[in-house]
Amino acid sequence: MEILSRLEQANDNAAALWLAQARAHGWQYLTSPGFTAVRCARTPDDAHRVVVTRPTGEPGAVEAELTDLLAAWHTVRLTVEDPYGGLDLTRQGCGHGRRMAVMVREPGPLPPERPERPATGSGSGLGSGGFAAEVLTAGEVLEAEALAEAERAIVDGFPILPRQPWTEGAQLPVRLLGEPGCRAWIGRVDGVTAGACLTYDDGHATGVYWVATLPAQRSRGVARAVLRTALAAAHPDRPATLVATELGEPLYRRLGFTELARTRWWTR
Repeated sequence: MEILSRLEQANDNAAALWLAQARAHGWQYLTSPGFTAVRCARTPDDAHRVVVTRPTGEPGAVEAELTDLLAAWHTVRLTVEDPYGGLDLTRQGCGHGRRMAVMVREPGPLPPERPERPATGSGSGLGSGGFAAEVLTAGEVLEAEALAEAERAIVDGFPILPRQPWTEGAQLPVRLLGEPGCRAWIGRVDGVTAGACLTYDDGHATGVYWVATLPAQRSRGVARAVLRTALAAAHPDRPATLVATELGEPLYRRLGFTELARTRWWTR
C-alpha cells in the first residue's frame, strides 16, 4: 500500500508539473480521474503529453477516450507516460522503448558527500574526472538571467531536441517560476554554467525533473552537486520523486532513491 501511495504521489506530481507548464505557456489541458493530458503547442515538433495517474481498470475504455481526445486535438506527435503498463497504444500508432524507473527518496538527511569531489567550494588538485583545480557551486535560480542559463543547460544538456537550437523562454518561461512550488537550480564550474534541474513541490511530494549537465562539463560532479542542493533546500521534509534515465539511475540510487515501478513511455 505504501508503494502504491508513493507511486501515485509521483504520478500526481508529474501531472501537476505539466499543468503548471500548460498555464505558463497558455496550452490547453484536460484532467480526468485516470490521466492528465496537455496539448503542447509551442513548435510543430511538440508532442502532446499524457500522464497516466491511476491504474486502468478497463484499458480499452481509456484507450478509446484517448483516441477521441487526440482526434479532437489533431494530435500528430504524442508521449504517454504509463507507469502501470496497462495500456496498448499500438492502434494509435505509438511505439515504446525501454521502461524507466519511477523512483522515490524518503525524507531524511543526504548521504555524506564522496570525498573525491566536494559539492561546493574551492578544490585543490584534481576532481573525480581528472580536471585541474576548479570551483564547483550550485544554488537556486532567483532571477531571469540565471533562469535563461539554467534553461540552456537543460535544453542542450538533457538534451531536449524539440527545443534546439535553444531559444530563451521556449522551455522555461519566466512565468513558470511564478507557479507555486516550481523552482530551478543551477550548477557552475569556475563561474561558468554547467548544469541545472527543476523541482516541483505540490504539497505532498517534490518532483525532480530534467537533471542535466552540458556536454563539455560532464564528469565533474555537476549533476550530483545540483541535485544535492535541490534536495536539501526544496522541502526536504517531503518525499522526492523522479523518473530516471538509464544514465542517471546510478546517481539517484547513491543519493538514496529506490525504485517504485517501471514506467512505459509510448511515443508517436
